[in-house]
Amino acid sequence: MATATASSRDTPVTVLAVLTATAAFGLLLGWATYSLHGTTPLLERATNSVSAWIIWTAAAGALIRSRPVAVWGGALMMLATCVGYYTASTLGDTFGAGGLGTAAVWSVAGLAGGPLLAWAGWTVRRGPERVRPVAGAVVAMVVLGEAFWLGLTLHYWAEAVAFLAIDTGLVAFLTCYLARAGVRRAWLCAVLAPVGGLIFYAAEKGILDGLLGSV
Repeated sequence: MATATASSRDTPVTVLAVLTATAAFGLLLGWATYSLHGTTPLLERATNSVSAWIIWTAAAGALIRSRPVAVWGGALMMLATCVGYYTASTLGDTFGAGGLGTAAVWSVAGLAGGPLLAWAGWTVRRGPERVRPVAGAVVAMVVLGEAFWLGLTLHYWAEAVAFLAIDTGLVAFLTCYLARAGVRRAWLCAVLAPVGGLIFYAAEKGILDGLLGSV
């Protein structure tokens, strides 16, 4: 994970270094996702899922000091993740005829979700107080939404319970972090996270699955 930070006073070289680090991590994440196919169900699910990919952009956003750089870094990381995955797939001779369409869908999804989650990660740590609980709920909603998708759509109930447990811990961590930082109404993070999770699930089921089914 990129540990470098950037601020509005940083030089272009520093900003470039931060963006390069996030892109490099994305490439490694995509490559690891492909490499872990067929290993164990736990390892495969830990990387080959929407939330497992996109949650890293929230972590990157929290580490980067400049909001614009964080948002651009989130987009770049998700695009690089797709490049890493499909490059590995091509080298592994598993990139089929329909691969371009699928890659395009995942790239567009990443370019939409990456900046949002990066913004949320940045805001939880550095944003205006009134928005920080909402941003925390945005971070947590992707894991909860995937838990809904795994259980309600795919009927992978064991994985769904695991994701639900992880999300419960994540919500508790974010809510406590905001409360310790002196954020008023930090509890809104825990209240809004389930709402966001349902919205994320609806988007994943209704939009993403629909686009993937059309390619």
